[in-house]
Amino acid sequence: MNKLDLNLYKNMLLIRLAEEGIAKRYKHGKMRCPTHLSIGQEASASGVGLALRKTDLALSTHRGHAHYLAKGGSLKRMIAEIYGKSTGCSKGKGGSMHLIDRSVGFEGSTAIVGNTIPIGVGLALSLKLDTKNSISIVYCGDGSVEEGVFYESVNFAVTKKLPVLFVCENNLYSVYSPLKVRQPKNRKIYEMVQSMGIEVGYEDGNDVRKVNSLASKAVSHIRDNGSPYFIELSTYRWREHCGPNYDNDIGYRSEDEFLEWKKRDPVKLFKKTLIKEDSRNQKELDKIKNSVQLEVDNAFSFAEKSPFPDSKKAFESMFK
Repeated sequence: MNKLDLNLYKNMLLIRLAEEGIAKRYKHGKMRCPTHLSIGQEASASGVGLALRKTDLALSTHRGHAHYLAKGGSLKRMIAEIYGKSTGCSKGKGGSMHLIDRSVGFEGSTAIVGNTIPIGVGLALSLKLDTKNSISIVYCGDGSVEEGVFYESVNFAVTKKLPVLFVCENNLYSVYSPLKVRQPKNRKIYEMVQSMGIEVGYEDGNDVRKVNSLASKAVSHIRDNGSPYFIELSTYRWREHCGPNYDNDIGYRSEDEFLEWKKRDPVKLFKKTLIKEDSRNQKELDKIKNSVQLEVDNAFSFAEKSPFPDSKKAFESMFK
């Protein structure tokens, strides 16, 4: 098993086990912020994350755990942040939807749909002005392409020829509303965006190798030409829009649809592929799982033991 495949699998597993850990412990009442989990969508984050450099700058959405971890963000500091502890990546003041780790180029995530898109374009402009060979990455969902700021940002990026990669994770739903009630029938998002004069790509967001290949192609194009790129990744979230539970019983999607997507579990499918290619990989993959599970358990232990922020410092570091 080559190093890339190993890291793709390890990153997906880290995201899966960390978020399953959040879901398992959320009922204890120690995580007092909303959480939006990416279970089922691990391949898109891992595939894109491993196509990037540490010096590239990434921004995400309310569903940002996976992007943060795939960019190399500290797991301990992320879990501590969700617990509201002073050792958290936002010093316990931001919670699940406001993650940041600038040491690895993860510039932040926010709760407002589409909010980080223009910020990511602004970062790309700053990188161009500084003549740095780094790029800006903007993660967004299918719901964000219905926001006016998305079109303004893409138009500006194309006009100014900025080094920015837009990554749209299309998981078919905006909260509880499917695409069919939000967008015209048979619309393909990447084709619509292409009409704005930007290079685009589309891929199965549950195939981590294909995602990484497309992301690497897009990143190379941006570095070589200095112009933006948009990729759409088809994927599916397993759990409720916000929270640790399953919600197929409330009627906005069917159990059959969920089960069909679950058959395409990106973590299990990639593990199966790696073992099929070489049965000797089984032992190494089991070792990786044990190692990642220990890392996750240690992160929760770290968060539990960490202190809460001093109330006297509530308004410090708010604009840094």
